Amino acid sequence: MTARLIRFAMIATAATSLTACGAASRIADIGKAPEMSNIQDPQAKAGYQPVSLPMPTPLPTERNPNSLWRTGAKAFFKDQRAAKVGDILTINISIADQAKLSNESKRSRANTEKAGMPNLFGLEGDTLNRVLPSGASASSLVNLSSDTSNDGKGSVDRNEKIELKVAALVTQTLPNGNLVIQGHQEVRVNYELRDLQIHGVIRPEDITAQNTISYEKIAEARISYGGRGQITDVQQPRYGQQLYDIIMPF
Repeated sequence: MTARLIRFAMIATAATSLTACGAASRIADIGKAPEMSNIQDPQAKAGYQPVSLPMPTPLPTERNPNSLWRTGAKAFFKDQRAAKVGDILTINISIADQAKLSNESKRSRANTEKAGMPNLFGLEGDTLNRVLPSGASASSLVNLSSDTSNDGKGSVDRNEKIELKVAALVTQTLPNGNLVIQGHQEVRVNYELRDLQIHGVIRPEDITAQNTISYEKIAEARISYGGRGQITDVQQPRYGQQLYDIIMPF
């Protein structure tokens, strides 16, 4: 019992410490707008990992004397589209997703079990009555019943629409010529900071002459559009409620 109380006290202390850390950060920002992050090299950010994908076997470079065409080249004239690390291109994001799901399930079960001993080699009389508790009857020794029912319903109605443009930076060139891009944009309005992040892999051929690309042509796309500030804080449940929802099994 003592060990259980000590374990509970340690968990409560850890939860309180985490809550205090988050609350202290929010208290320090009272009356101030959220701070915008500094511009830095994406490869220098904490947690950055280079992308590694399956690549075809590289072909040897062949040079043709007295020729303007190079074997394996994808274009004859030089253009201004993003092609190497450090180049910038514009990503057009236009998402309009709509989904509706509805599920319903019902389940019921009823069981009844009865058992008696009216005759047992002539022992069902006084001999059996001396063994059984007072008031027991040999004809109805066991009478069990159970009734279970379950009714579950669930529905999802989602409608999302995002239209915006963001500039991205080429952070890596893969051996097959594909480009790894990363874009980050922050917009602060009053006391709310909107944060947009996008990562993915693109083909140079999909970049238009205007140096733009549509989001649906980005492979392994990761698009995050959120924010932080006073409005976001109000939309989030309290720390205690979030902890209660996690640990309560019922």
